[in-house]
Amino acid sequence: MLNRRLLRIKVMQALYAYQQAVGADSLLAQDRIAAAFEPDLNAEQAPDRRKLEGQRKLGEAQFRDWHRTGTVADNSDDKDVQRALTDAINFYKKQVDKEATFYGGQLLQGAESIHDQYLHLLNLPAALLDVLDEEASKEARRRLGPSEDALDTARLGANAAIVKLKENEQLQDLTIRRKLAWDDADEVDALRTAWRDEMKKDETILAYLAGSPTGLLETDYDADLEILKHIYKDYIFKGEALPRQLEADDLNWEENRPIVRNLVLKTLKMIPFAADEKQELMNLSANWADDREFAETLYKQTLADDAKMEKLIADSVQNWDVERVALLDKIILKMALTEMQLFRSIPVKVTINEYIEISKLYSTPKSKQFVNGVLDKLAQDLAASGDIRKSGRGLLDNQ
Repeated sequence: MLNRRLLRIKVMQALYAYQQAVGADSLLAQDRIAAAFEPDLNAEQAPDRRKLEGQRKLGEAQFRDWHRTGTVADNSDDKDVQRALTDAINFYKKQVDKEATFYGGQLLQGAESIHDQYLHLLNLPAALLDVLDEEASKEARRRLGPSEDALDTARLGANAAIVKLKENEQLQDLTIRRKLAWDDADEVDALRTAWRDEMKKDETILAYLAGSPTGLLETDYDADLEILKHIYKDYIFKGEALPRQLEADDLNWEENRPIVRNLVLKTLKMIPFAADEKQELMNLSANWADDREFAETLYKQTLADDAKMEKLIADSVQNWDVERVALLDKIILKMALTEMQLFRSIPVKVTINEYIEISKLYSTPKSKQFVNGVLDKLAQDLAASGDIRKSGRGLLDNQ
């Protein structure tokens, strides 16, 4: 199921994308200043290019000062420059608000898409049976009748575990409403390739196909369930063709894969011989409402406290220019500091360890030691000042 570390990673990715977008917005705002002082080639009098160039440079310099300090320098009597500067600042502020809302939404969509991917993959066995039927039809047409050496896939076609998945009412309903059927042309082609080049040669699958296709006894059902687990483990979450296609469809597949795998395999354990079509499927997490609130709050508060956290970090790395700190490291530090102060039930050590692990996965080779050192020092300072107060079961204030 979905865990808090993955949520932290989703928040980190959203904040990183936001910072990249805001950087682009700053350049666009300066482009508006430059456009305001473009020479008018259709004017009756020749434009004063040197004056326009000076106004452009002044406007852009004042915008950069405002962007760095948050205040507008009142050192220009040029109304045109002031007008262009005001326009650029207003444009930038509106864009930044849009970016914050957009990437916050993307963060939640990214987390919720994990559940859709899980449901999507539950539809794969049914799609595999369609591929087998398609192959059998082509073989029959090509040879004008069944071939004696053709692989008999009847047992897989009668697999009772696959039937239970196909008939599950919740899966049917969600598949229709969220458009999660396995019917994309590239996906189906990847499934054909996986069957032809990988599964069809697998000794475990061949041994299963050579057995009895009854599926009426619980022992037969156990065999049906085991072969389905084998297909998922070895050819969907491993293998070549299908994992390659899944990664092409979802840039975050590698980090989402363990969660989706866990959901799928737990679901197979939840459909025993006696299960019927009303069997309930897995949820994204034990309490998605709480997890969603955690991610949303962490994202929004990290943005809101950006300047405050920037100063904390700058003060703690006195021998290192904060501007030279890798952007991703700064985001990780700001998230950790926000979490320490905001979520009173999460122990400080847990927060520090989580963000050290995230830095190991996503940032530079030296980030682990840097993040650990800064957070350890700041955690002590913030606890001493009373900015970190922990309470709850098993916790003491300021611990």
